[in-house]
Amino acid sequence: MKVLVVAGARPNFMKIAPLINALNAHNRRNGPSGRTITYKLIHTGQHYDTKLSKLFFEELNIPQPDINLEVGSNSHAKQTADIMNRFEDVCLQEKPSHIMVVGDVNSTIACALVAAKLSIKVIHVEAGLRSFDRSMPEEINRVLTDAISDILFTTEEDAAANLMREGICADKIHFVGNVMIDTLLQHRERAAQSTILHQLGLHNQGPKEYAVVTLHRPSNVDDRGTFSGILEALAQIGGRLPIIFPVHPRTQACLRRFDLLSYFSGFMGNTPAISNNGGGLFGIEPLGYYDFLNLMSNAKLVLTDSGGVQEETTILGVPCVTLRENTERPITLNSGTNVLAGLKKENIVECSLRQLNTPGEKRTPPLWDGKAADRVVNILVNEASSPN
Repeated sequence: MKVLVVAGARPNFMKIAPLINALNAHNRRNGPSGRTITYKLIHTGQHYDTKLSKLFFEELNIPQPDINLEVGSNSHAKQTADIMNRFEDVCLQEKPSHIMVVGDVNSTIACALVAAKLSIKVIHVEAGLRSFDRSMPEEINRVLTDAISDILFTTEEDAAANLMREGICADKIHFVGNVMIDTLLQHRERAAQSTILHQLGLHNQGPKEYAVVTLHRPSNVDDRGTFSGILEALAQIGGRLPIIFPVHPRTQACLRRFDLLSYFSGFMGNTPAISNNGGGLFGIEPLGYYDFLNLMSNAKLVLTDSGGVQEETTILGVPCVTLRENTERPITLNSGTNVLAGLKKENIVECSLRQLNTPGEKRTPPLWDGKAADRVVNILVNEASSPN
């Protein structure tokens, strides 16, 4: 078996890291027997911040990619087309038996389409998640990728039902758990050594209660009315405790374009004011994995539009408010610490205050135990050994 493992945007990196580790561990154990899985790591370069992406690779011990497609950022159509064009050349040269894609970014569907058209088997890690909202670009990527995948690894039990409703055979579907949680559990102790809380003044004169917010979805930040409504809610919640906002590069651009910086008590260079202020909204530069995990782990509340953060807060036991009308990760609502607030200011404030006052109990979804990547590799070994 020869696999091209594809990493696209930063959310992929936390999912790729344990898979690479599990593949390497398997190959070390089985080298003499010849039951190894040959792989190459392909980085599409689908990101907005090269420096931060490099930091994630270093912190998560991901090896340097064998091939970097260097597509950069662009519109959905242009980026997807560019990835397909460049990845096809790689497949024709490398002649893999399988490709492995993760998540739901543009590189996921782009590389899956190329492979399917070349009769290369597609492995999709994190299959079957559904928001049932076709206005989300990620939902289109998820549905189409699953439809052309040969091996589908799921993070939660409901995902199999979603896939089978869409006509996907049960024998293609494998419930393995959550590889991103593998990464969190592996690096949690190391992240606890981060000095980010001291840097932000959140540990001066003892621990300080604070919230964290992340916003990056175009549906939330590309429309001035929607974005300003969310910021009004955050400013109101910020009267209760300081809110730390690591600002995604695209989100920074929208804040400046829409002239919305007045909602912040401090922005970028003004972050030291956190230690001298009872509350407020504070924008800071994007963080590496260790710093963000430590910041999130110690937060009183997290507000987000990120699917991954919904899952991470569930494992950490940190109350989460999702700033969306729906989620493709319902397990974080049913078996986690997450609630859906929607985008109305009043609902965001109400949900946040309720989460602060009466946080739910910490629960761990099935198979979110740090061993998902090992299960993936074991199934791939069996696949490689089968006569098909």
